[in-house]
Amino acid sequence: MRRVMDRIALDAHGVCKRYGTRSVLHDVDLVVEAGRLHGLLGPNGAGKTTLMRAVLGLVSRDAGSVHLLGQSIDCAWRALPDGVAGLVETPAFYPYLSGRANLKLLARLDNGARSGREVDRVLEQAGLATDADVRVAGYSTGMRLRLGLATALMRSPRLLLLDEPTNALDPAGARAVRRLVRQLAANGAAVVLSSHDMAEVETLCDCLTVIDRGRVVFCGTVDALRALSPAASYALRTSDDAAALGIAARRPGVSVTRNGDGSLEVSANLEFLDGYIVALGRAGIAVRAFERRTRTLESLFLDLTRQTPVVVS
Repeated sequence: MRRVMDRIALDAHGVCKRYGTRSVLHDVDLVVEAGRLHGLLGPNGAGKTTLMRAVLGLVSRDAGSVHLLGQSIDCAWRALPDGVAGLVETPAFYPYLSGRANLKLLARLDNGARSGREVDRVLEQAGLATDADVRVAGYSTGMRLRLGLATALMRSPRLLLLDEPTNALDPAGARAVRRLVRQLAANGAAVVLSSHDMAEVETLCDCLTVIDRGRVVFCGTVDALRALSPAASYALRTSDDAAALGIAARRPGVSVTRNGDGSLEVSANLEFLDGYIVALGRAGIAVRAFERRTRTLESLFLDLTRQTPVVVS
């Protein structure tokens, strides 16, 4: 039991937060193991950022417990344990100082000075080495975000919470951040990544917590989330789609409809699917393309949070 607990980097249970009469978080649990990339998903206003702020002690909790690296965070504004860092929302710095000077000042405020070599290291990791001596007033939003990431890296984090860290970055910067968080997790750190980019989370994360309206609606692996979906469908292209539709209508357990891209959408369990494909061949209908389609993480996410996707023309 002790060995299991040693692997838990973040252990939050029953977290509640209210602003006046409005409840933002309802009995939320979030458990993250060391060496894991854990995705935190939810639509805008779901409570993701509030949860991160509550976990880091940036806002007080109305109920619940939080342990970070085995230490209880019993109230807001308490100093974080060594090895815990976070980047929540847009970071703020002294605009008249350079990025390097800001980091050195923050390092001194964080219970001790760090060497200039460490500052150089995190500036390099964050992709700011060439702009380190430029005043922050001249930084773009993406550069300020990377400077915030460098500040978090100064704590040599074993637990790192990142709130949409690639949101304001160009593709190269976003790719560098993804590479960095993978490396941190590979070296044993726990990383909590809040993101609105479903493809990003699906690619990066081992486990997911999905929240909607302040409540957890799913917690588990990406594979477990996919398992909640119905059986996969198939895209089919034939030499005679009209005849293929007619054959499907006469076969039990097979549903075939037309797709907007000109293919046919086939839904069937394997036992019925095999018979349908054989029937097409016996009828002289050539199968020109047949591809299994899995439901995307985004579609499952929309189902869980009961959201309607917006189509922009």
